[in-house]
Amino acid sequence: MELHLSGKVAVVTGASKGIGLAITRSLAEEGAVVVAGALHGSEELDLLADRFPVQVVKVDLTEAGGPQYLIDEAVARHGVLDVLVNNVGAVRPRLDGFLAITDDDWDATLTINFLAAVRSIRAALPHLMGRPNPSIVTISSVNARLPDPPVVDYSAAKGALSNLCKSLSKEFGPRGVRINTISPGPVQTDLWLGADGVAQTIARAQGVKPEDVAAGAAADSPTGRFTTPQEVADIVLLLAGERAGNVNGSDFVIDGGLITTV
Repeated sequence: MELHLSGKVAVVTGASKGIGLAITRSLAEEGAVVVAGALHGSEELDLLADRFPVQVVKVDLTEAGGPQYLIDEAVARHGVLDVLVNNVGAVRPRLDGFLAITDDDWDATLTINFLAAVRSIRAALPHLMGRPNPSIVTISSVNARLPDPPVVDYSAAKGALSNLCKSLSKEFGPRGVRINTISPGPVQTDLWLGADGVAQTIARAQGVKPEDVAAGAAADSPTGRFTTPQEVADIVLLLAGERAGNVNGSDFVIDGGLITTV
């Protein structure tokens, strides 16, 4: 299927691993020029940059000026911007409960999961407007609609993120910019399965094996497994390309059936 992404200039945040890396690779394979924002970069991202028109910009997106710097770099190098993918995010299970979450904890969670996207979108929109079929795709989470006490701050931030994107789709859809979200359930990334990921954190606290925690989370979905990063990236490709030309203000859940409400 021709997605009409060849030659498009795309910015991807949180591009060094996991979902962001899969998105960067997939866009590049479709012929897009990708400016990949990452805090430290990675060997995998460098390998992509050797094979495709992928340019790595090392930037701290939790700094107030970080998102603007990333967008400015993309436009300075290529003159235009067609696609923004907001992917950067992080979660830390709050196993001691809500009362143990400090203001600093809330600030950190809201900054990386919400404000980084706010600032990236604000920086990108002036360049997107007027381009042919520009698109913003934001990676939210099932936790935007599935509040969960152990990740209460993350859930609140993702709820705000999804609400933001829906609101912006109404304001900027008439100006030609399509804005959509994707809400994954558990995904096979370090966020869940890494050394300091959700499974390991819960396992340490409960005295169980992390693989058992992960297996239990997978079993909550009718499909019985985690989503892969590539499956998320495939939806990004559709939303970023012209095949989804009248899709705006929508949220695409990919969770194996975890959310049971209609």
